[in-house]
Amino acid sequence: MKELRVEHLVKEFKVTRKQRLYQKLTSNTLVAVNDISFTLKPGIIYGLLGPNGAGKTTTLRMIASLIKAKSGKIYYDGKEINDNIQEYRSEIGFLTSELKLDGFFTPSETFTYMGQLYGMSSEEIDKKKNELFNSFGINNFRDIKIRDLSTGMKQKVSLAVSLCHSPSVIIFDEPTNGLDVLAAKEVENFLLQMKDENHIILISTHIFSLVEKLCDEVGIIVKGKMILDTTMEEVHKKGSVEDVFFSIVDKGDIE
Repeated sequence: MKELRVEHLVKEFKVTRKQRLYQKLTSNTLVAVNDISFTLKPGIIYGLLGPNGAGKTTTLRMIASLIKAKSGKIYYDGKEINDNIQEYRSEIGFLTSELKLDGFFTPSETFTYMGQLYGMSSEEIDKKKNELFNSFGINNFRDIKIRDLSTGMKQKVSLAVSLCHSPSVIIFDEPTNGLDVLAAKEVENFLLQMKDENHIILISTHIFSLVEKLCDEVGIIVKGKMILDTTMEEVHKKGSVEDVFFSIVDKGDIE
C-alpha cells in the first residue's frame, strides 16, 4: 500500500527589515514550518487545519515539490521524492489559490493543453475532460474564455485541470475557497468519491465544518508547528474539532 510520509520538514524564508520589525523577529529569517511530520494513507482524507499564516500552504507546496525544504524528507511509496522527482510529480494533483489560469483561453483549451503536458493521448484527454466537466458542472462554459467566467467557475476549472492526469495523490489548498454553497458541495462530494477510490488526499483549511464533514484524520498547525496529529475518532472523544482546537491553542497564537 502506497503511503506519503513527511518527516521533520523545516522551511525558512528571508524577511526584509520592515517585515522583521512588524513581526517582532530577532533575526532576518522567518521559520514558516518547524519540524513537521505526518503520514498520508490511501482512502483517508487528511485535513491540515490552522489559522491564516500558520504554515499550511508552505507545507503543501513542499509536499507538491514546488519549493524545497531547508531540512527534512518526504517519502512516497517508500522512496524519497527527490530520487525521481518527475515520476513523483506525475502522481500528484495540486490545487492552490496561486494557480492562475490564462484568461484568453477557454476551459476546454486549457484542459487539453495540460493533458498534453502530462503526455496524455487525445482520446484520454477527451474522456477525462468529459468526466470532470460533468462532475463539476463546467460543460456549459467549456468554450467561454476564462476571463469571462465567475470566480467560482474559475475555481472549478482549476480543480478539473489539476486532476486531468488522474493523480494518485490529491493535494488541495483551501479547496472550497471562493465557491458558493452548491459548488462547494460538488467539490466535497468529489473528494469523498476520490476517497472511496482509495486516493491519498490532503487538504488544508481554516474551516472547522469542512474538516468535520470530510476528514478522517487531522493535523492542527499553528505558527509552523504541528500541535496535534490524530484521527477524527480521537478528536470526537473530546468534542468537536472547534472545541478541541481552542482547547489546545492559545488565543495569542492565532492573532
